Amino acid sequence: MKYLISLIVIILLFSNVNAQTEEFKIYNPLADGSLEINEAVTKAKAKGKHVLVQVGGNWCKWCRLFYKWSHETTTVDSIINANYIVLHLNYSKENKNNEALNRLGKPQRFGFPVFVILDGSGNRLHT
Repeated sequence: MKYLISLIVIILLFSNVNAQTEEFKIYNPLADGSLEINEAVTKAKAKGKHVLVQVGGNWCKWCRLFYKWSHETTTVDSIINANYIVLHLNYSKENKNNEALNRLGKPQRFGFPVFVILDGSGNRLHT
């Protein structure tokens, strides 16, 4: 898991900042983050996986770049899909999802995107 997180950080740091980022929506500003976490944890437990929570917003260029890169890079996409239920937790002016973020240990203090790993019981394993 440390290898995957290190790889994500390195790629984000050295990604081409000027990469094309078409406007697409990966976060739902109207969604209830706490409910989404509960649903993701239930799915993860049933499938024997962990939950990968990507906290950010549609306004966040780095969030969109990571989403695009992780889906276009076959190896990363297959590792994520094999081991995680992915949740894109919205943080925006419209909906800061404070209750959900408090539950996750206030990860927004690290900037965006921020990644939180939960086990199948909803316990935070890593931020």
